[in-house]
Amino acid sequence: MITVVHVVVAGEVGGAERMLVDLARADGPRVVRHVVALATPSERLRGVLAAAGLDVVDRGPVREGPLTYLVRSLGPGDVRWLEGVVRGRRADVVHVHTFGSQVLGTRAALRASARVVRTEHSTRVYDDPSCWPFARWSLGHADAAVAISEAVRRRALERAPWAKEKICVVPNGVDMTRFAETPLPPGDGPLRLLALGRLDRRKGLDVAIAAIARVPGVALEIVGDGGERRTLERLSRERGVGDRVIFAGFAADPRPAILRAHALLSSARAEGLGIALLEGMAMGRPVVALPTGGVPELVRDGETGWLAYGNDETALVRALETALRERSSLAERGARATELVRARYDLRTMRDGYARVYAEVAGRASAGFSGCPGSGS
Repeated sequence: MITVVHVVVAGEVGGAERMLVDLARADGPRVVRHVVALATPSERLRGVLAAAGLDVVDRGPVREGPLTYLVRSLGPGDVRWLEGVVRGRRADVVHVHTFGSQVLGTRAALRASARVVRTEHSTRVYDDPSCWPFARWSLGHADAAVAISEAVRRRALERAPWAKEKICVVPNGVDMTRFAETPLPPGDGPLRLLALGRLDRRKGLDVAIAAIARVPGVALEIVGDGGERRTLERLSRERGVGDRVIFAGFAADPRPAILRAHALLSSARAEGLGIALLEGMAMGRPVVALPTGGVPELVRDGETGWLAYGNDETALVRALETALRERSSLAERGARATELVRARYDLRTMRDGYARVYAEVAGRASAGFSGCPGSGS
């Protein structure tokens, strides 16, 4: 059995953390044993990992911030702790998921002679000049880097063409038994849209609110929390849509919110793939979206939803207006969305993909395996 230590350095619960929960749950492939090395100030994140029954080694409450990041990544204390976890669990692979974990996890793996796998959940480290020097060093020492979409892989190779042979794609997956297709709510009243995720600028919810202000007949429920919440609430009041934009806060289980919605909305400025979109699509909800990052791999205009022609507010307004006119096709597009998720984004497919990557980097792959690393696929 291959033992994998996942390094989680995060302040909140986002897509990367939710993906990790699904990957590492006990009902996954028995060829992999997952351990989570956790450093977070968030009790909510601790609760999510505990509720999932994961094997967690907790560093204890930590602080966040640029200076803290530098001390944690480059100093002796945290790397010594993490090296002890890797050695103590006899880990074959150290898996780093977000920017905060990349340098720390890579240093500990090198000290403990373990292999390194990265997941590229977004393009942040490739787009932000302040992140790239640290991320580049980590990528250079990684044995494999897994992009969650073709769009993320393309951006990574634009920035790091020298890493072509170690970067492959394993899309996020959805538990189709948990997120089962369900009927749409009644069609009378406003078109009810749902935005799921962390409230930060990259999600573009300010664009969504501005667009909804220009399209009567559309309501939006926002499920999630984050540093932008107060700003977004103020914007909704200023734009006169406080009665049509509801802030529901964080929800550990998004399914009740999906059940209330006719469709999901994605207005992100940057989006690797969008696990929340996959969950909604699995439950039969089409998507209205800006064509950002990996979103067009999911949202096919006229098939699984409405994809805007442009990335600004006006483009989103036009997509919303079209969805309103064509709301009679909600169920049909939702059914096609479910078919796409079942065919390409099932949780078992994701788990099998990572199991193959772990086996490859640990030197235990079966003959003939052509996945990453070394495949350029």
